[in-house]
Amino acid sequence: MKCSASLLVFVSFLALHVAAFPHLSTDAVNGLLKRTGKPEGCPFSHGHPGKHTKRQTAFDPAAQHVSTSGAHAWVAPNLAAGDKRGPCPGLNALANHGYLPHNGIAPMTTIIQAVNDAYGMALDLGTFLAVYGTVFDGDSLSLTPGYSIGGPSMLGGILSGTGILRTPSGLTGSHNNYEADTSSTRGDLYLTGNNDLLQIGLFQQYYDALLDNTPAPKQYSALFPFRQSRFNTSIETNPYFFFPQFAGVLVAPAGYAFPPAMMANHSARYPEGYLDKETFKSFFAVSGQPGSFEYQAGYERIPDNWYKRAIGSEYTIPDFLLDVLQFGTQDPRLLSPGGNTGTPNSFTPISVSDLSRGVFDSATLAQGNNLQCFIFQLIQAEAPGLVTGIYKDVVGAVQPLVDNIKGNLEGLGCPQLMGVDEELYEQYPGYVRSSGGV
Repeated sequence: MKCSASLLVFVSFLALHVAAFPHLSTDAVNGLLKRTGKPEGCPFSHGHPGKHTKRQTAFDPAAQHVSTSGAHAWVAPNLAAGDKRGPCPGLNALANHGYLPHNGIAPMTTIIQAVNDAYGMALDLGTFLAVYGTVFDGDSLSLTPGYSIGGPSMLGGILSGTGILRTPSGLTGSHNNYEADTSSTRGDLYLTGNNDLLQIGLFQQYYDALLDNTPAPKQYSALFPFRQSRFNTSIETNPYFFFPQFAGVLVAPAGYAFPPAMMANHSARYPEGYLDKETFKSFFAVSGQPGSFEYQAGYERIPDNWYKRAIGSEYTIPDFLLDVLQFGTQDPRLLSPGGNTGTPNSFTPISVSDLSRGVFDSATLAQGNNLQCFIFQLIQAEAPGLVTGIYKDVVGAVQPLVDNIKGNLEGLGCPQLMGVDEELYEQYPGYVRSSGGV
């Protein structure tokens, strides 16, 4: 069968990640290909998922149904025995349903597969986030690279590589490199002393902001006042508030964008999805009624009779960036790294021009591909310094991330970042206290 040039893009995408992690088997990566729902010979014959082409939105219950029975029946975590659950409710739910290992220590390829299978997260976004989490919060030099979705662990073959110098932090220990202040449902670490447990008050605010009987994209749009309020609250109350370019500008918005994008239930009535409030509570391990909610940490659950995004309409990096920009263009502070300088209400943005040594500037950051070019290249430039002291072979440890970033930026025509003025971060106590941020 003759295939379009998009096949070459996809094959290159897979080959890039096999080369980046030479210990990964071809079979493991081919398994991801089979789960895209596209013919193996021509996976993107109906359009590359990273491009903004017209997508399938018609509801297909057989293809979109997500199993919560049999091998995927919900099983409570045994936290006392060491099962790991952390700040990401979506990953916690996947572990509780057997899409990820129940102990919460997962190989990178399993994470990529699970978020694609259960939530319809596209391979580009799923792979980038999994590679990033593995390099910074797991073990990228292990024979089976991966990370803990919760706290530190050296369990099994995933986090016991001989090239790692300390116990990997897991996502719970990822403050300012993956998790950041202004979360939608978690408190600021240096205010609450905890960044992985849901705060009922914040959950109530999100719950109240969710529009009833409304398609998921419009539900997300309506969350902007809540997003802005959370940002303002961190400025007003947290002297250690720090908003780095990746964990802040790019990842913090996921707490607002991901639930409507990937937790909404799909139906013939709502082919784009609708996040009803019972579904929202289930995914966040909350029960009860408004004003008397109860939270049981680690008990996140995929509801029965739940249907993910349409096949061919997976949530891609460009989709996520559009969601980030939707709020960022309404409040430009959301696109600017910065933080408080030791007291509440002392928020000082970092000059994008100074940080990038004149290559990018705030005025054009929301234009074209500039946001992706800026943040991804900053990550690439800063990664070696941030993992020094974690790995024996720093270059080898960050190479998978460097390769992934190069693949994601290929063809975008990015201005080339030649260096980063990291001394600009030193004015922020939140950066210094967490020993860095990205």
